[in-house]
Amino acid sequence: MVPLKEPMKKHLCLALLFLGLTAPFAAAQEQPTIYTIVPGDTLWGLSQRFLKDPYYWPNVWANNQSVGNPHFIYPGQKVRIYSDRIEIGPATDVPAAPQASASQEQREEPQAVTFSVNGSEGFLIENGMKPSGTVISLHQNREMAGTDDIVYTDIGRAQGGNPGDRYQIFKKIGPVSHPVTNVILGQQVIPLGELQLSELEEKASKAIVTKSFQEISAGSFLLPYQERKLTIPLKSADRDLTGYIVQTQTGNQALAVNDVVFLDLGKAQGVQAGNMLYIVRDVVPDQRYANAKIEKLPVEVIGALVVVSIGMNSSTAVIVKSVDTVYRGDRVEMKKSR
Repeated sequence: MVPLKEPMKKHLCLALLFLGLTAPFAAAQEQPTIYTIVPGDTLWGLSQRFLKDPYYWPNVWANNQSVGNPHFIYPGQKVRIYSDRIEIGPATDVPAAPQASASQEQREEPQAVTFSVNGSEGFLIENGMKPSGTVISLHQNREMAGTDDIVYTDIGRAQGGNPGDRYQIFKKIGPVSHPVTNVILGQQVIPLGELQLSELEEKASKAIVTKSFQEISAGSFLLPYQERKLTIPLKSADRDLTGYIVQTQTGNQALAVNDVVFLDLGKAQGVQAGNMLYIVRDVVPDQRYANAKIEKLPVEVIGALVVVSIGMNSSTAVIVKSVDTVYRGDRVEMKKSR
């Protein structure tokens, strides 16, 4: 077992193949360089040696299921080095393999990759944030509406509305409180569909539902249209970040890869869409053996997530890797100094 000794530094981009992220990877016929990990090797060192970029090591961890805890790799693990990524075999993959020669180690810098979302994630509508309008009635007083149905809104000429204006339709799920402070951060909302204004009065309008993802009812609120499917450039945080998972999209307490969560970090805290943060958990020392002055041990990294959209004091993120069950209330962080 070889612990990583180098401090964690900022990461530049992710190579998350197991999630199907878009990336300009080398052609399938590229023959990798084979290397076997020896005592003293670290993810930091492998990234520096083969990709000429030591800051790339978090991406190596995120892209390799065989590396559970990012702080450890094992002698005997077989490594396949491509021009833009490193693939690490399981710890039981111990047969010796020829080490890379100096000429083989000349590799290109890793290229930036992106993370794609489909717009179904939802977000927190924070206190003080006002919708553009509301669906006030459905055609023929129906209870529910779907694609191609007629609805009525309180957006009229007085609110600056025009025929052809497009809006997204959302539904409030309920208030979200912080798991530590119990402060209400906002209302969780989910997307229901899209509509387009067709006829306007001074303070109201008729609209047609152009897309529906779930049933739409009166009382649903509207926000200006934005493209739902986004490709987000992954970027490193420019400051230390620490926050919490305050809510989950589904309401489930136990979470895993691909689950959507909401954080208490937003623009005001310096978070940007595309930032990757680590999900961490404190480790309490056994006081029977630890020095009384030792209050805590280094945190355990149990997963990683990518921020996909941001508000002023909250954000939506997707879990991209977990080596243990993740829970609402778990802490997230990115320490540039680590």
